Amino acid sequence: MKRVFFVLAIGILGFLRCQASELPSQYFRLLNVGIAQVEQVLAAEPSADLQTLEARPGWRHFPSAILTAAVLYTQKNPANPRFSNVKTLATALAIGDLMAGEQERGQFMTRLDYHRDTYMWLEAYRLLQGKLGEERRARWQRDILEILTPLAADVAQRQDFPWYASPYLGTSPNHYALWSSTIYLAGIVFGNEAWQKLGAKVMHRFAAEEQTPDGYWGEHSHRGPTTGYDYLTSTGVALYWEHSHDPAALEALRRSTEFHMYFTYPDGMPVETVNDRNRYWEPSTWGQFGFSHFPPGRRYSEFLTSFFKEGDVRLEDLGRLAQDALYYHPGPGTAIPQEQSRSLRVMTVPAGIRKVGPWVICLSGIIDTSTTNQFYLDRQAGLSVFHQGQGLIITGANSKRQPELATFSEKIGEQFFAMPVSSKLEMTSGRDRLTLAYNTFFSVLEATVLSDKQLRLRFNVTPRGSIDNSQLNLQLCMKVGQSIETGVGTKLVLGSTRIDLSSQDLGGWIHYPGWKMRIDAPAQLTWPVYPYNPYANAPETTLEHAVAVLSVPLRGSGSESSPRRTLEISILIEAE
Repeated sequence: MKRVFFVLAIGILGFLRCQASELPSQYFRLLNVGIAQVEQVLAAEPSADLQTLEARPGWRHFPSAILTAAVLYTQKNPANPRFSNVKTLATALAIGDLMAGEQERGQFMTRLDYHRDTYMWLEAYRLLQGKLGEERRARWQRDILEILTPLAADVAQRQDFPWYASPYLGTSPNHYALWSSTIYLAGIVFGNEAWQKLGAKVMHRFAAEEQTPDGYWGEHSHRGPTTGYDYLTSTGVALYWEHSHDPAALEALRRSTEFHMYFTYPDGMPVETVNDRNRYWEPSTWGQFGFSHFPPGRRYSEFLTSFFKEGDVRLEDLGRLAQDALYYHPGPGTAIPQEQSRSLRVMTVPAGIRKVGPWVICLSGIIDTSTTNQFYLDRQAGLSVFHQGQGLIITGANSKRQPELATFSEKIGEQFFAMPVSSKLEMTSGRDRLTLAYNTFFSVLEATVLSDKQLRLRFNVTPRGSIDNSQLNLQLCMKVGQSIETGVGTKLVLGSTRIDLSSQDLGGWIHYPGWKMRIDAPAQLTWPVYPYNPYANAPETTLEHAVAVLSVPLRGSGSESSPRRTLEISILIEAE
């Protein structure tokens, strides 16, 4: 009986949550609270410049606030009491004048990713131009064009490059898509046919040629996604569709919706295992309006927006929510994978994701060329395990120059190898099986959900040479301040002090709040391990993103002509 009441309660809460986050109304609720915070600061610091304002936590890309105010002023919605509100218009005008002053002092374009702020200003100009007055309209137009003219030259220079990927562009594809969609919109707003034609040419190619069949735009190559930044590229295509109605763009948005919808965990986080650039990424506000063309995309947008709380939204996210509100396409929604008891998505590249009850398992055998570019990770991780009750248990986040964080690593001579040389993925109705081959061995992983509380991972390792300097590594998601217990009764609190537990110390299992892991092979546990940060080009320096690493040394030998199975490793995960 208690279980029945629990299920009913969860169902009612889910229904209420859906009602509370109904779009686009929830966008306007978030925007209203956010712009009130901006107005409060502007009133208290009327002479503050961009540098001062953007120094506040969460206020980087402060110009995003101008679109928030412009959308609230111009868009009628029952949840928007600021429609046609004079104070809101004054706020938008003040922010635009601030940006104009910064540009005229030569400060606006010195800021990182200023092109994203320029879009916000341009869109606000489009919405408010009838309220600007002749002098302000001329000033804003002059300054916006001054910013966009060199950007248009950058777009034109790259328009016929062989591939819209970073090894060719010299910048990220998400940048190029945002530049080009902004130039396209500016061409419409300012009657510049050359810009409109240029932007359309590039954005049509993004939609019709550059996207993979799996629905993403590869940043380094087409062999796999850069999931977080893919939202940005999708946003550029979505904006282009709104003003062009290019059928290729709508089809690209459909594929993009399906990709992101499946490769998002039930906590709103993009799946890191297939990502070649970021180990983590928060729920995204970018491009939700592009998903809203489709019933599951509307529900997915609603799902993503539910993770944002009124009064606790960064300013750039607030601006993107304003863009979502401006272009949202209302209609019915349908269930998404995060709400279903079972779902499966397998890509044309060797990667896939399955949800069974509360478990989500992602397997990746993606192989891509390593690069010295600090922003791209080595695709060395093949597995992640998520549980709806406990969150991410094993992360499949990739790294760089860190073989200790690779699913498998081998040492030949003095050199470490952490990326597979070949892979094969089978995800069917009856089996999930990932095969990874290295120089001296290959491994077959089978992931099996036994129940809502149990999942088994079984690795069968076959040597093709000496594997005595090789090991299996699993990155365990543990947090500072939590306690762990081992099979021999050892209890430890995770802090900054290094912990190295041997096989004898572990005694066959580890207990962490919310889950227990049983290992049937000699293993070691190390904490904390600081993963690589691509923005610093070095390992992390704080415990916030540290992981624990469970390592199983491999032992055995074989030969090219006579490989021999010598090792089976079974790991049972029990969620509480």
